Amino acid sequence: METGIGISADLAPYLPLDHEPNVTDDALLNQLGYKQELSRSLSAIANFSVTFSIISVITGLTTMYSTGLTFGGPVTMVYGWPIVGVLTMIVGLAMAEICSAYPTSGGLYFWSARLCGNEWGPVVSWFTGWFNIVGQWAVTTSVDFSLAQLIQVIILLSTGGKNGGGYEASKYVVIAFHGAILSMHAIINSLPISVLSFFGQLAAVWNLLGVVLLMILIPSVATERASAKFVFTHFNTDNGEGINSKVYIFVLGLLMSQYTLTGYDASAHMTEETKNADKNGPKGIISAIGISIIFGWGYLLGITFAVTDIPYLLSEDNDAGGYAIAEIFYLAFKNRYGSGVGGIICLGVIGIAIFFCGMSSVTSNSRMVYAFSRDGAMPLSSLWHKVNKQEVPINAVWLSAFISFCMALTSLGSLVAFQAMVSIATIGLYIAYALPIFFRVSLARKSFVPGPFNLGRYGVVVGWIAVLWVATISVLFSLPVAYPVTSETLNYTPVAVGGLLVITVSWWIVSARHWFTGPITNI
Repeated sequence: METGIGISADLAPYLPLDHEPNVTDDALLNQLGYKQELSRSLSAIANFSVTFSIISVITGLTTMYSTGLTFGGPVTMVYGWPIVGVLTMIVGLAMAEICSAYPTSGGLYFWSARLCGNEWGPVVSWFTGWFNIVGQWAVTTSVDFSLAQLIQVIILLSTGGKNGGGYEASKYVVIAFHGAILSMHAIINSLPISVLSFFGQLAAVWNLLGVVLLMILIPSVATERASAKFVFTHFNTDNGEGINSKVYIFVLGLLMSQYTLTGYDASAHMTEETKNADKNGPKGIISAIGISIIFGWGYLLGITFAVTDIPYLLSEDNDAGGYAIAEIFYLAFKNRYGSGVGGIICLGVIGIAIFFCGMSSVTSNSRMVYAFSRDGAMPLSSLWHKVNKQEVPINAVWLSAFISFCMALTSLGSLVAFQAMVSIATIGLYIAYALPIFFRVSLARKSFVPGPFNLGRYGVVVGWIAVLWVATISVLFSLPVAYPVTSETLNYTPVAVGGLLVITVSWWIVSARHWFTGPITNI
């Protein structure tokens, strides 16, 4: 079979591309072996907005601020953030270069197949794809569950707080909130991409303005503020987890930063809906990471200047039930005005940002499901890559929401099990990020043909640093987070990631190797 441009259909995903300026996006996609099925109407700003909303520093830092306070406190957060930020940017640059060469919704798994060639393409594509898609589902699960928990805290504070007889929602109410949030996200993502693009850009603006507002407002309202010495030099070793080594504590505290700076593969998954995709896809990745690093650091500094009593903020006996940032906001307004209503409103600003983050995460999830099923990798693949009259992969949207809800159900049995599931959101996703980068700097070092955005002679060096960083955090974030190690304190991250690896390997050996051939043309 021949494609519309005279390329063998079987070889289309593996041949060099023509990135000349006069080549259209549709023609470039044809060279990759696919026909244009989604509506290509996203601008560079719209592509950036989706990714920036998924990274959403206001979401990740709010959710993980207690972790930062526990493990090292101000020093870990203030200095750990730029360190992780620079290394994340290196990973992003390496990904952006590959994205420019192969702008398709499949993203990471397609890149791996392309870079390894016909012989190894199918197997590496299989593993990269499943780590990517499960990692994305875990991100959506985590984001929407964190919003459900924040709603629970807002209700608690609005009804008097924990010490004033406030209403504490049960785990069943929280999971109901989670289901309702996911349903709303699925409904929004069922709308045409032009409408979704508007919501995405609104989300980006909300995230930027929200960060600026809170980083200025909270320390300004607080009657007691931390000194600059405290913010830039205080290292909290009182973690209550039996860990005394400052280096170990600092490393564990980096999880806050790395968890926040994830999800930027979204720009790649949106390339089949983006104009000038081989240029604007990479721009979306890099700009989203860069702006997030800058504004995230400002947010951390602003909030930390309102911190004066770390043990109290982390105590489950405070009015917010141990939710550190909620207690900071609540106390800031209560101490100055005699009422914490202003703090609750600020939590509402964060809640809307988290809602937008989850919405964009479902968008990215659905495009990955669409692409992976288009290449026949998923059960009932023909069902999941169907698009409706508005050119939206609607079945993939609802599947992503459903699976994210099912993953959250583990919280009903054990929060430890839930945390293990969600840990795939960081480590599993970063392993998927690293695989194509590794193949680009090893197997395809001499054969890789870059697109319009490329790192030139620095591409290999940047790629190896990115791979080594992912390998490092995969080990560091699998270490115990409390001693002595028991069934309740064990870090289940390696168990969860190892379980995913065992499942994908077994599935490949028993079945998939007989029928999954990697990316296939649909022209």
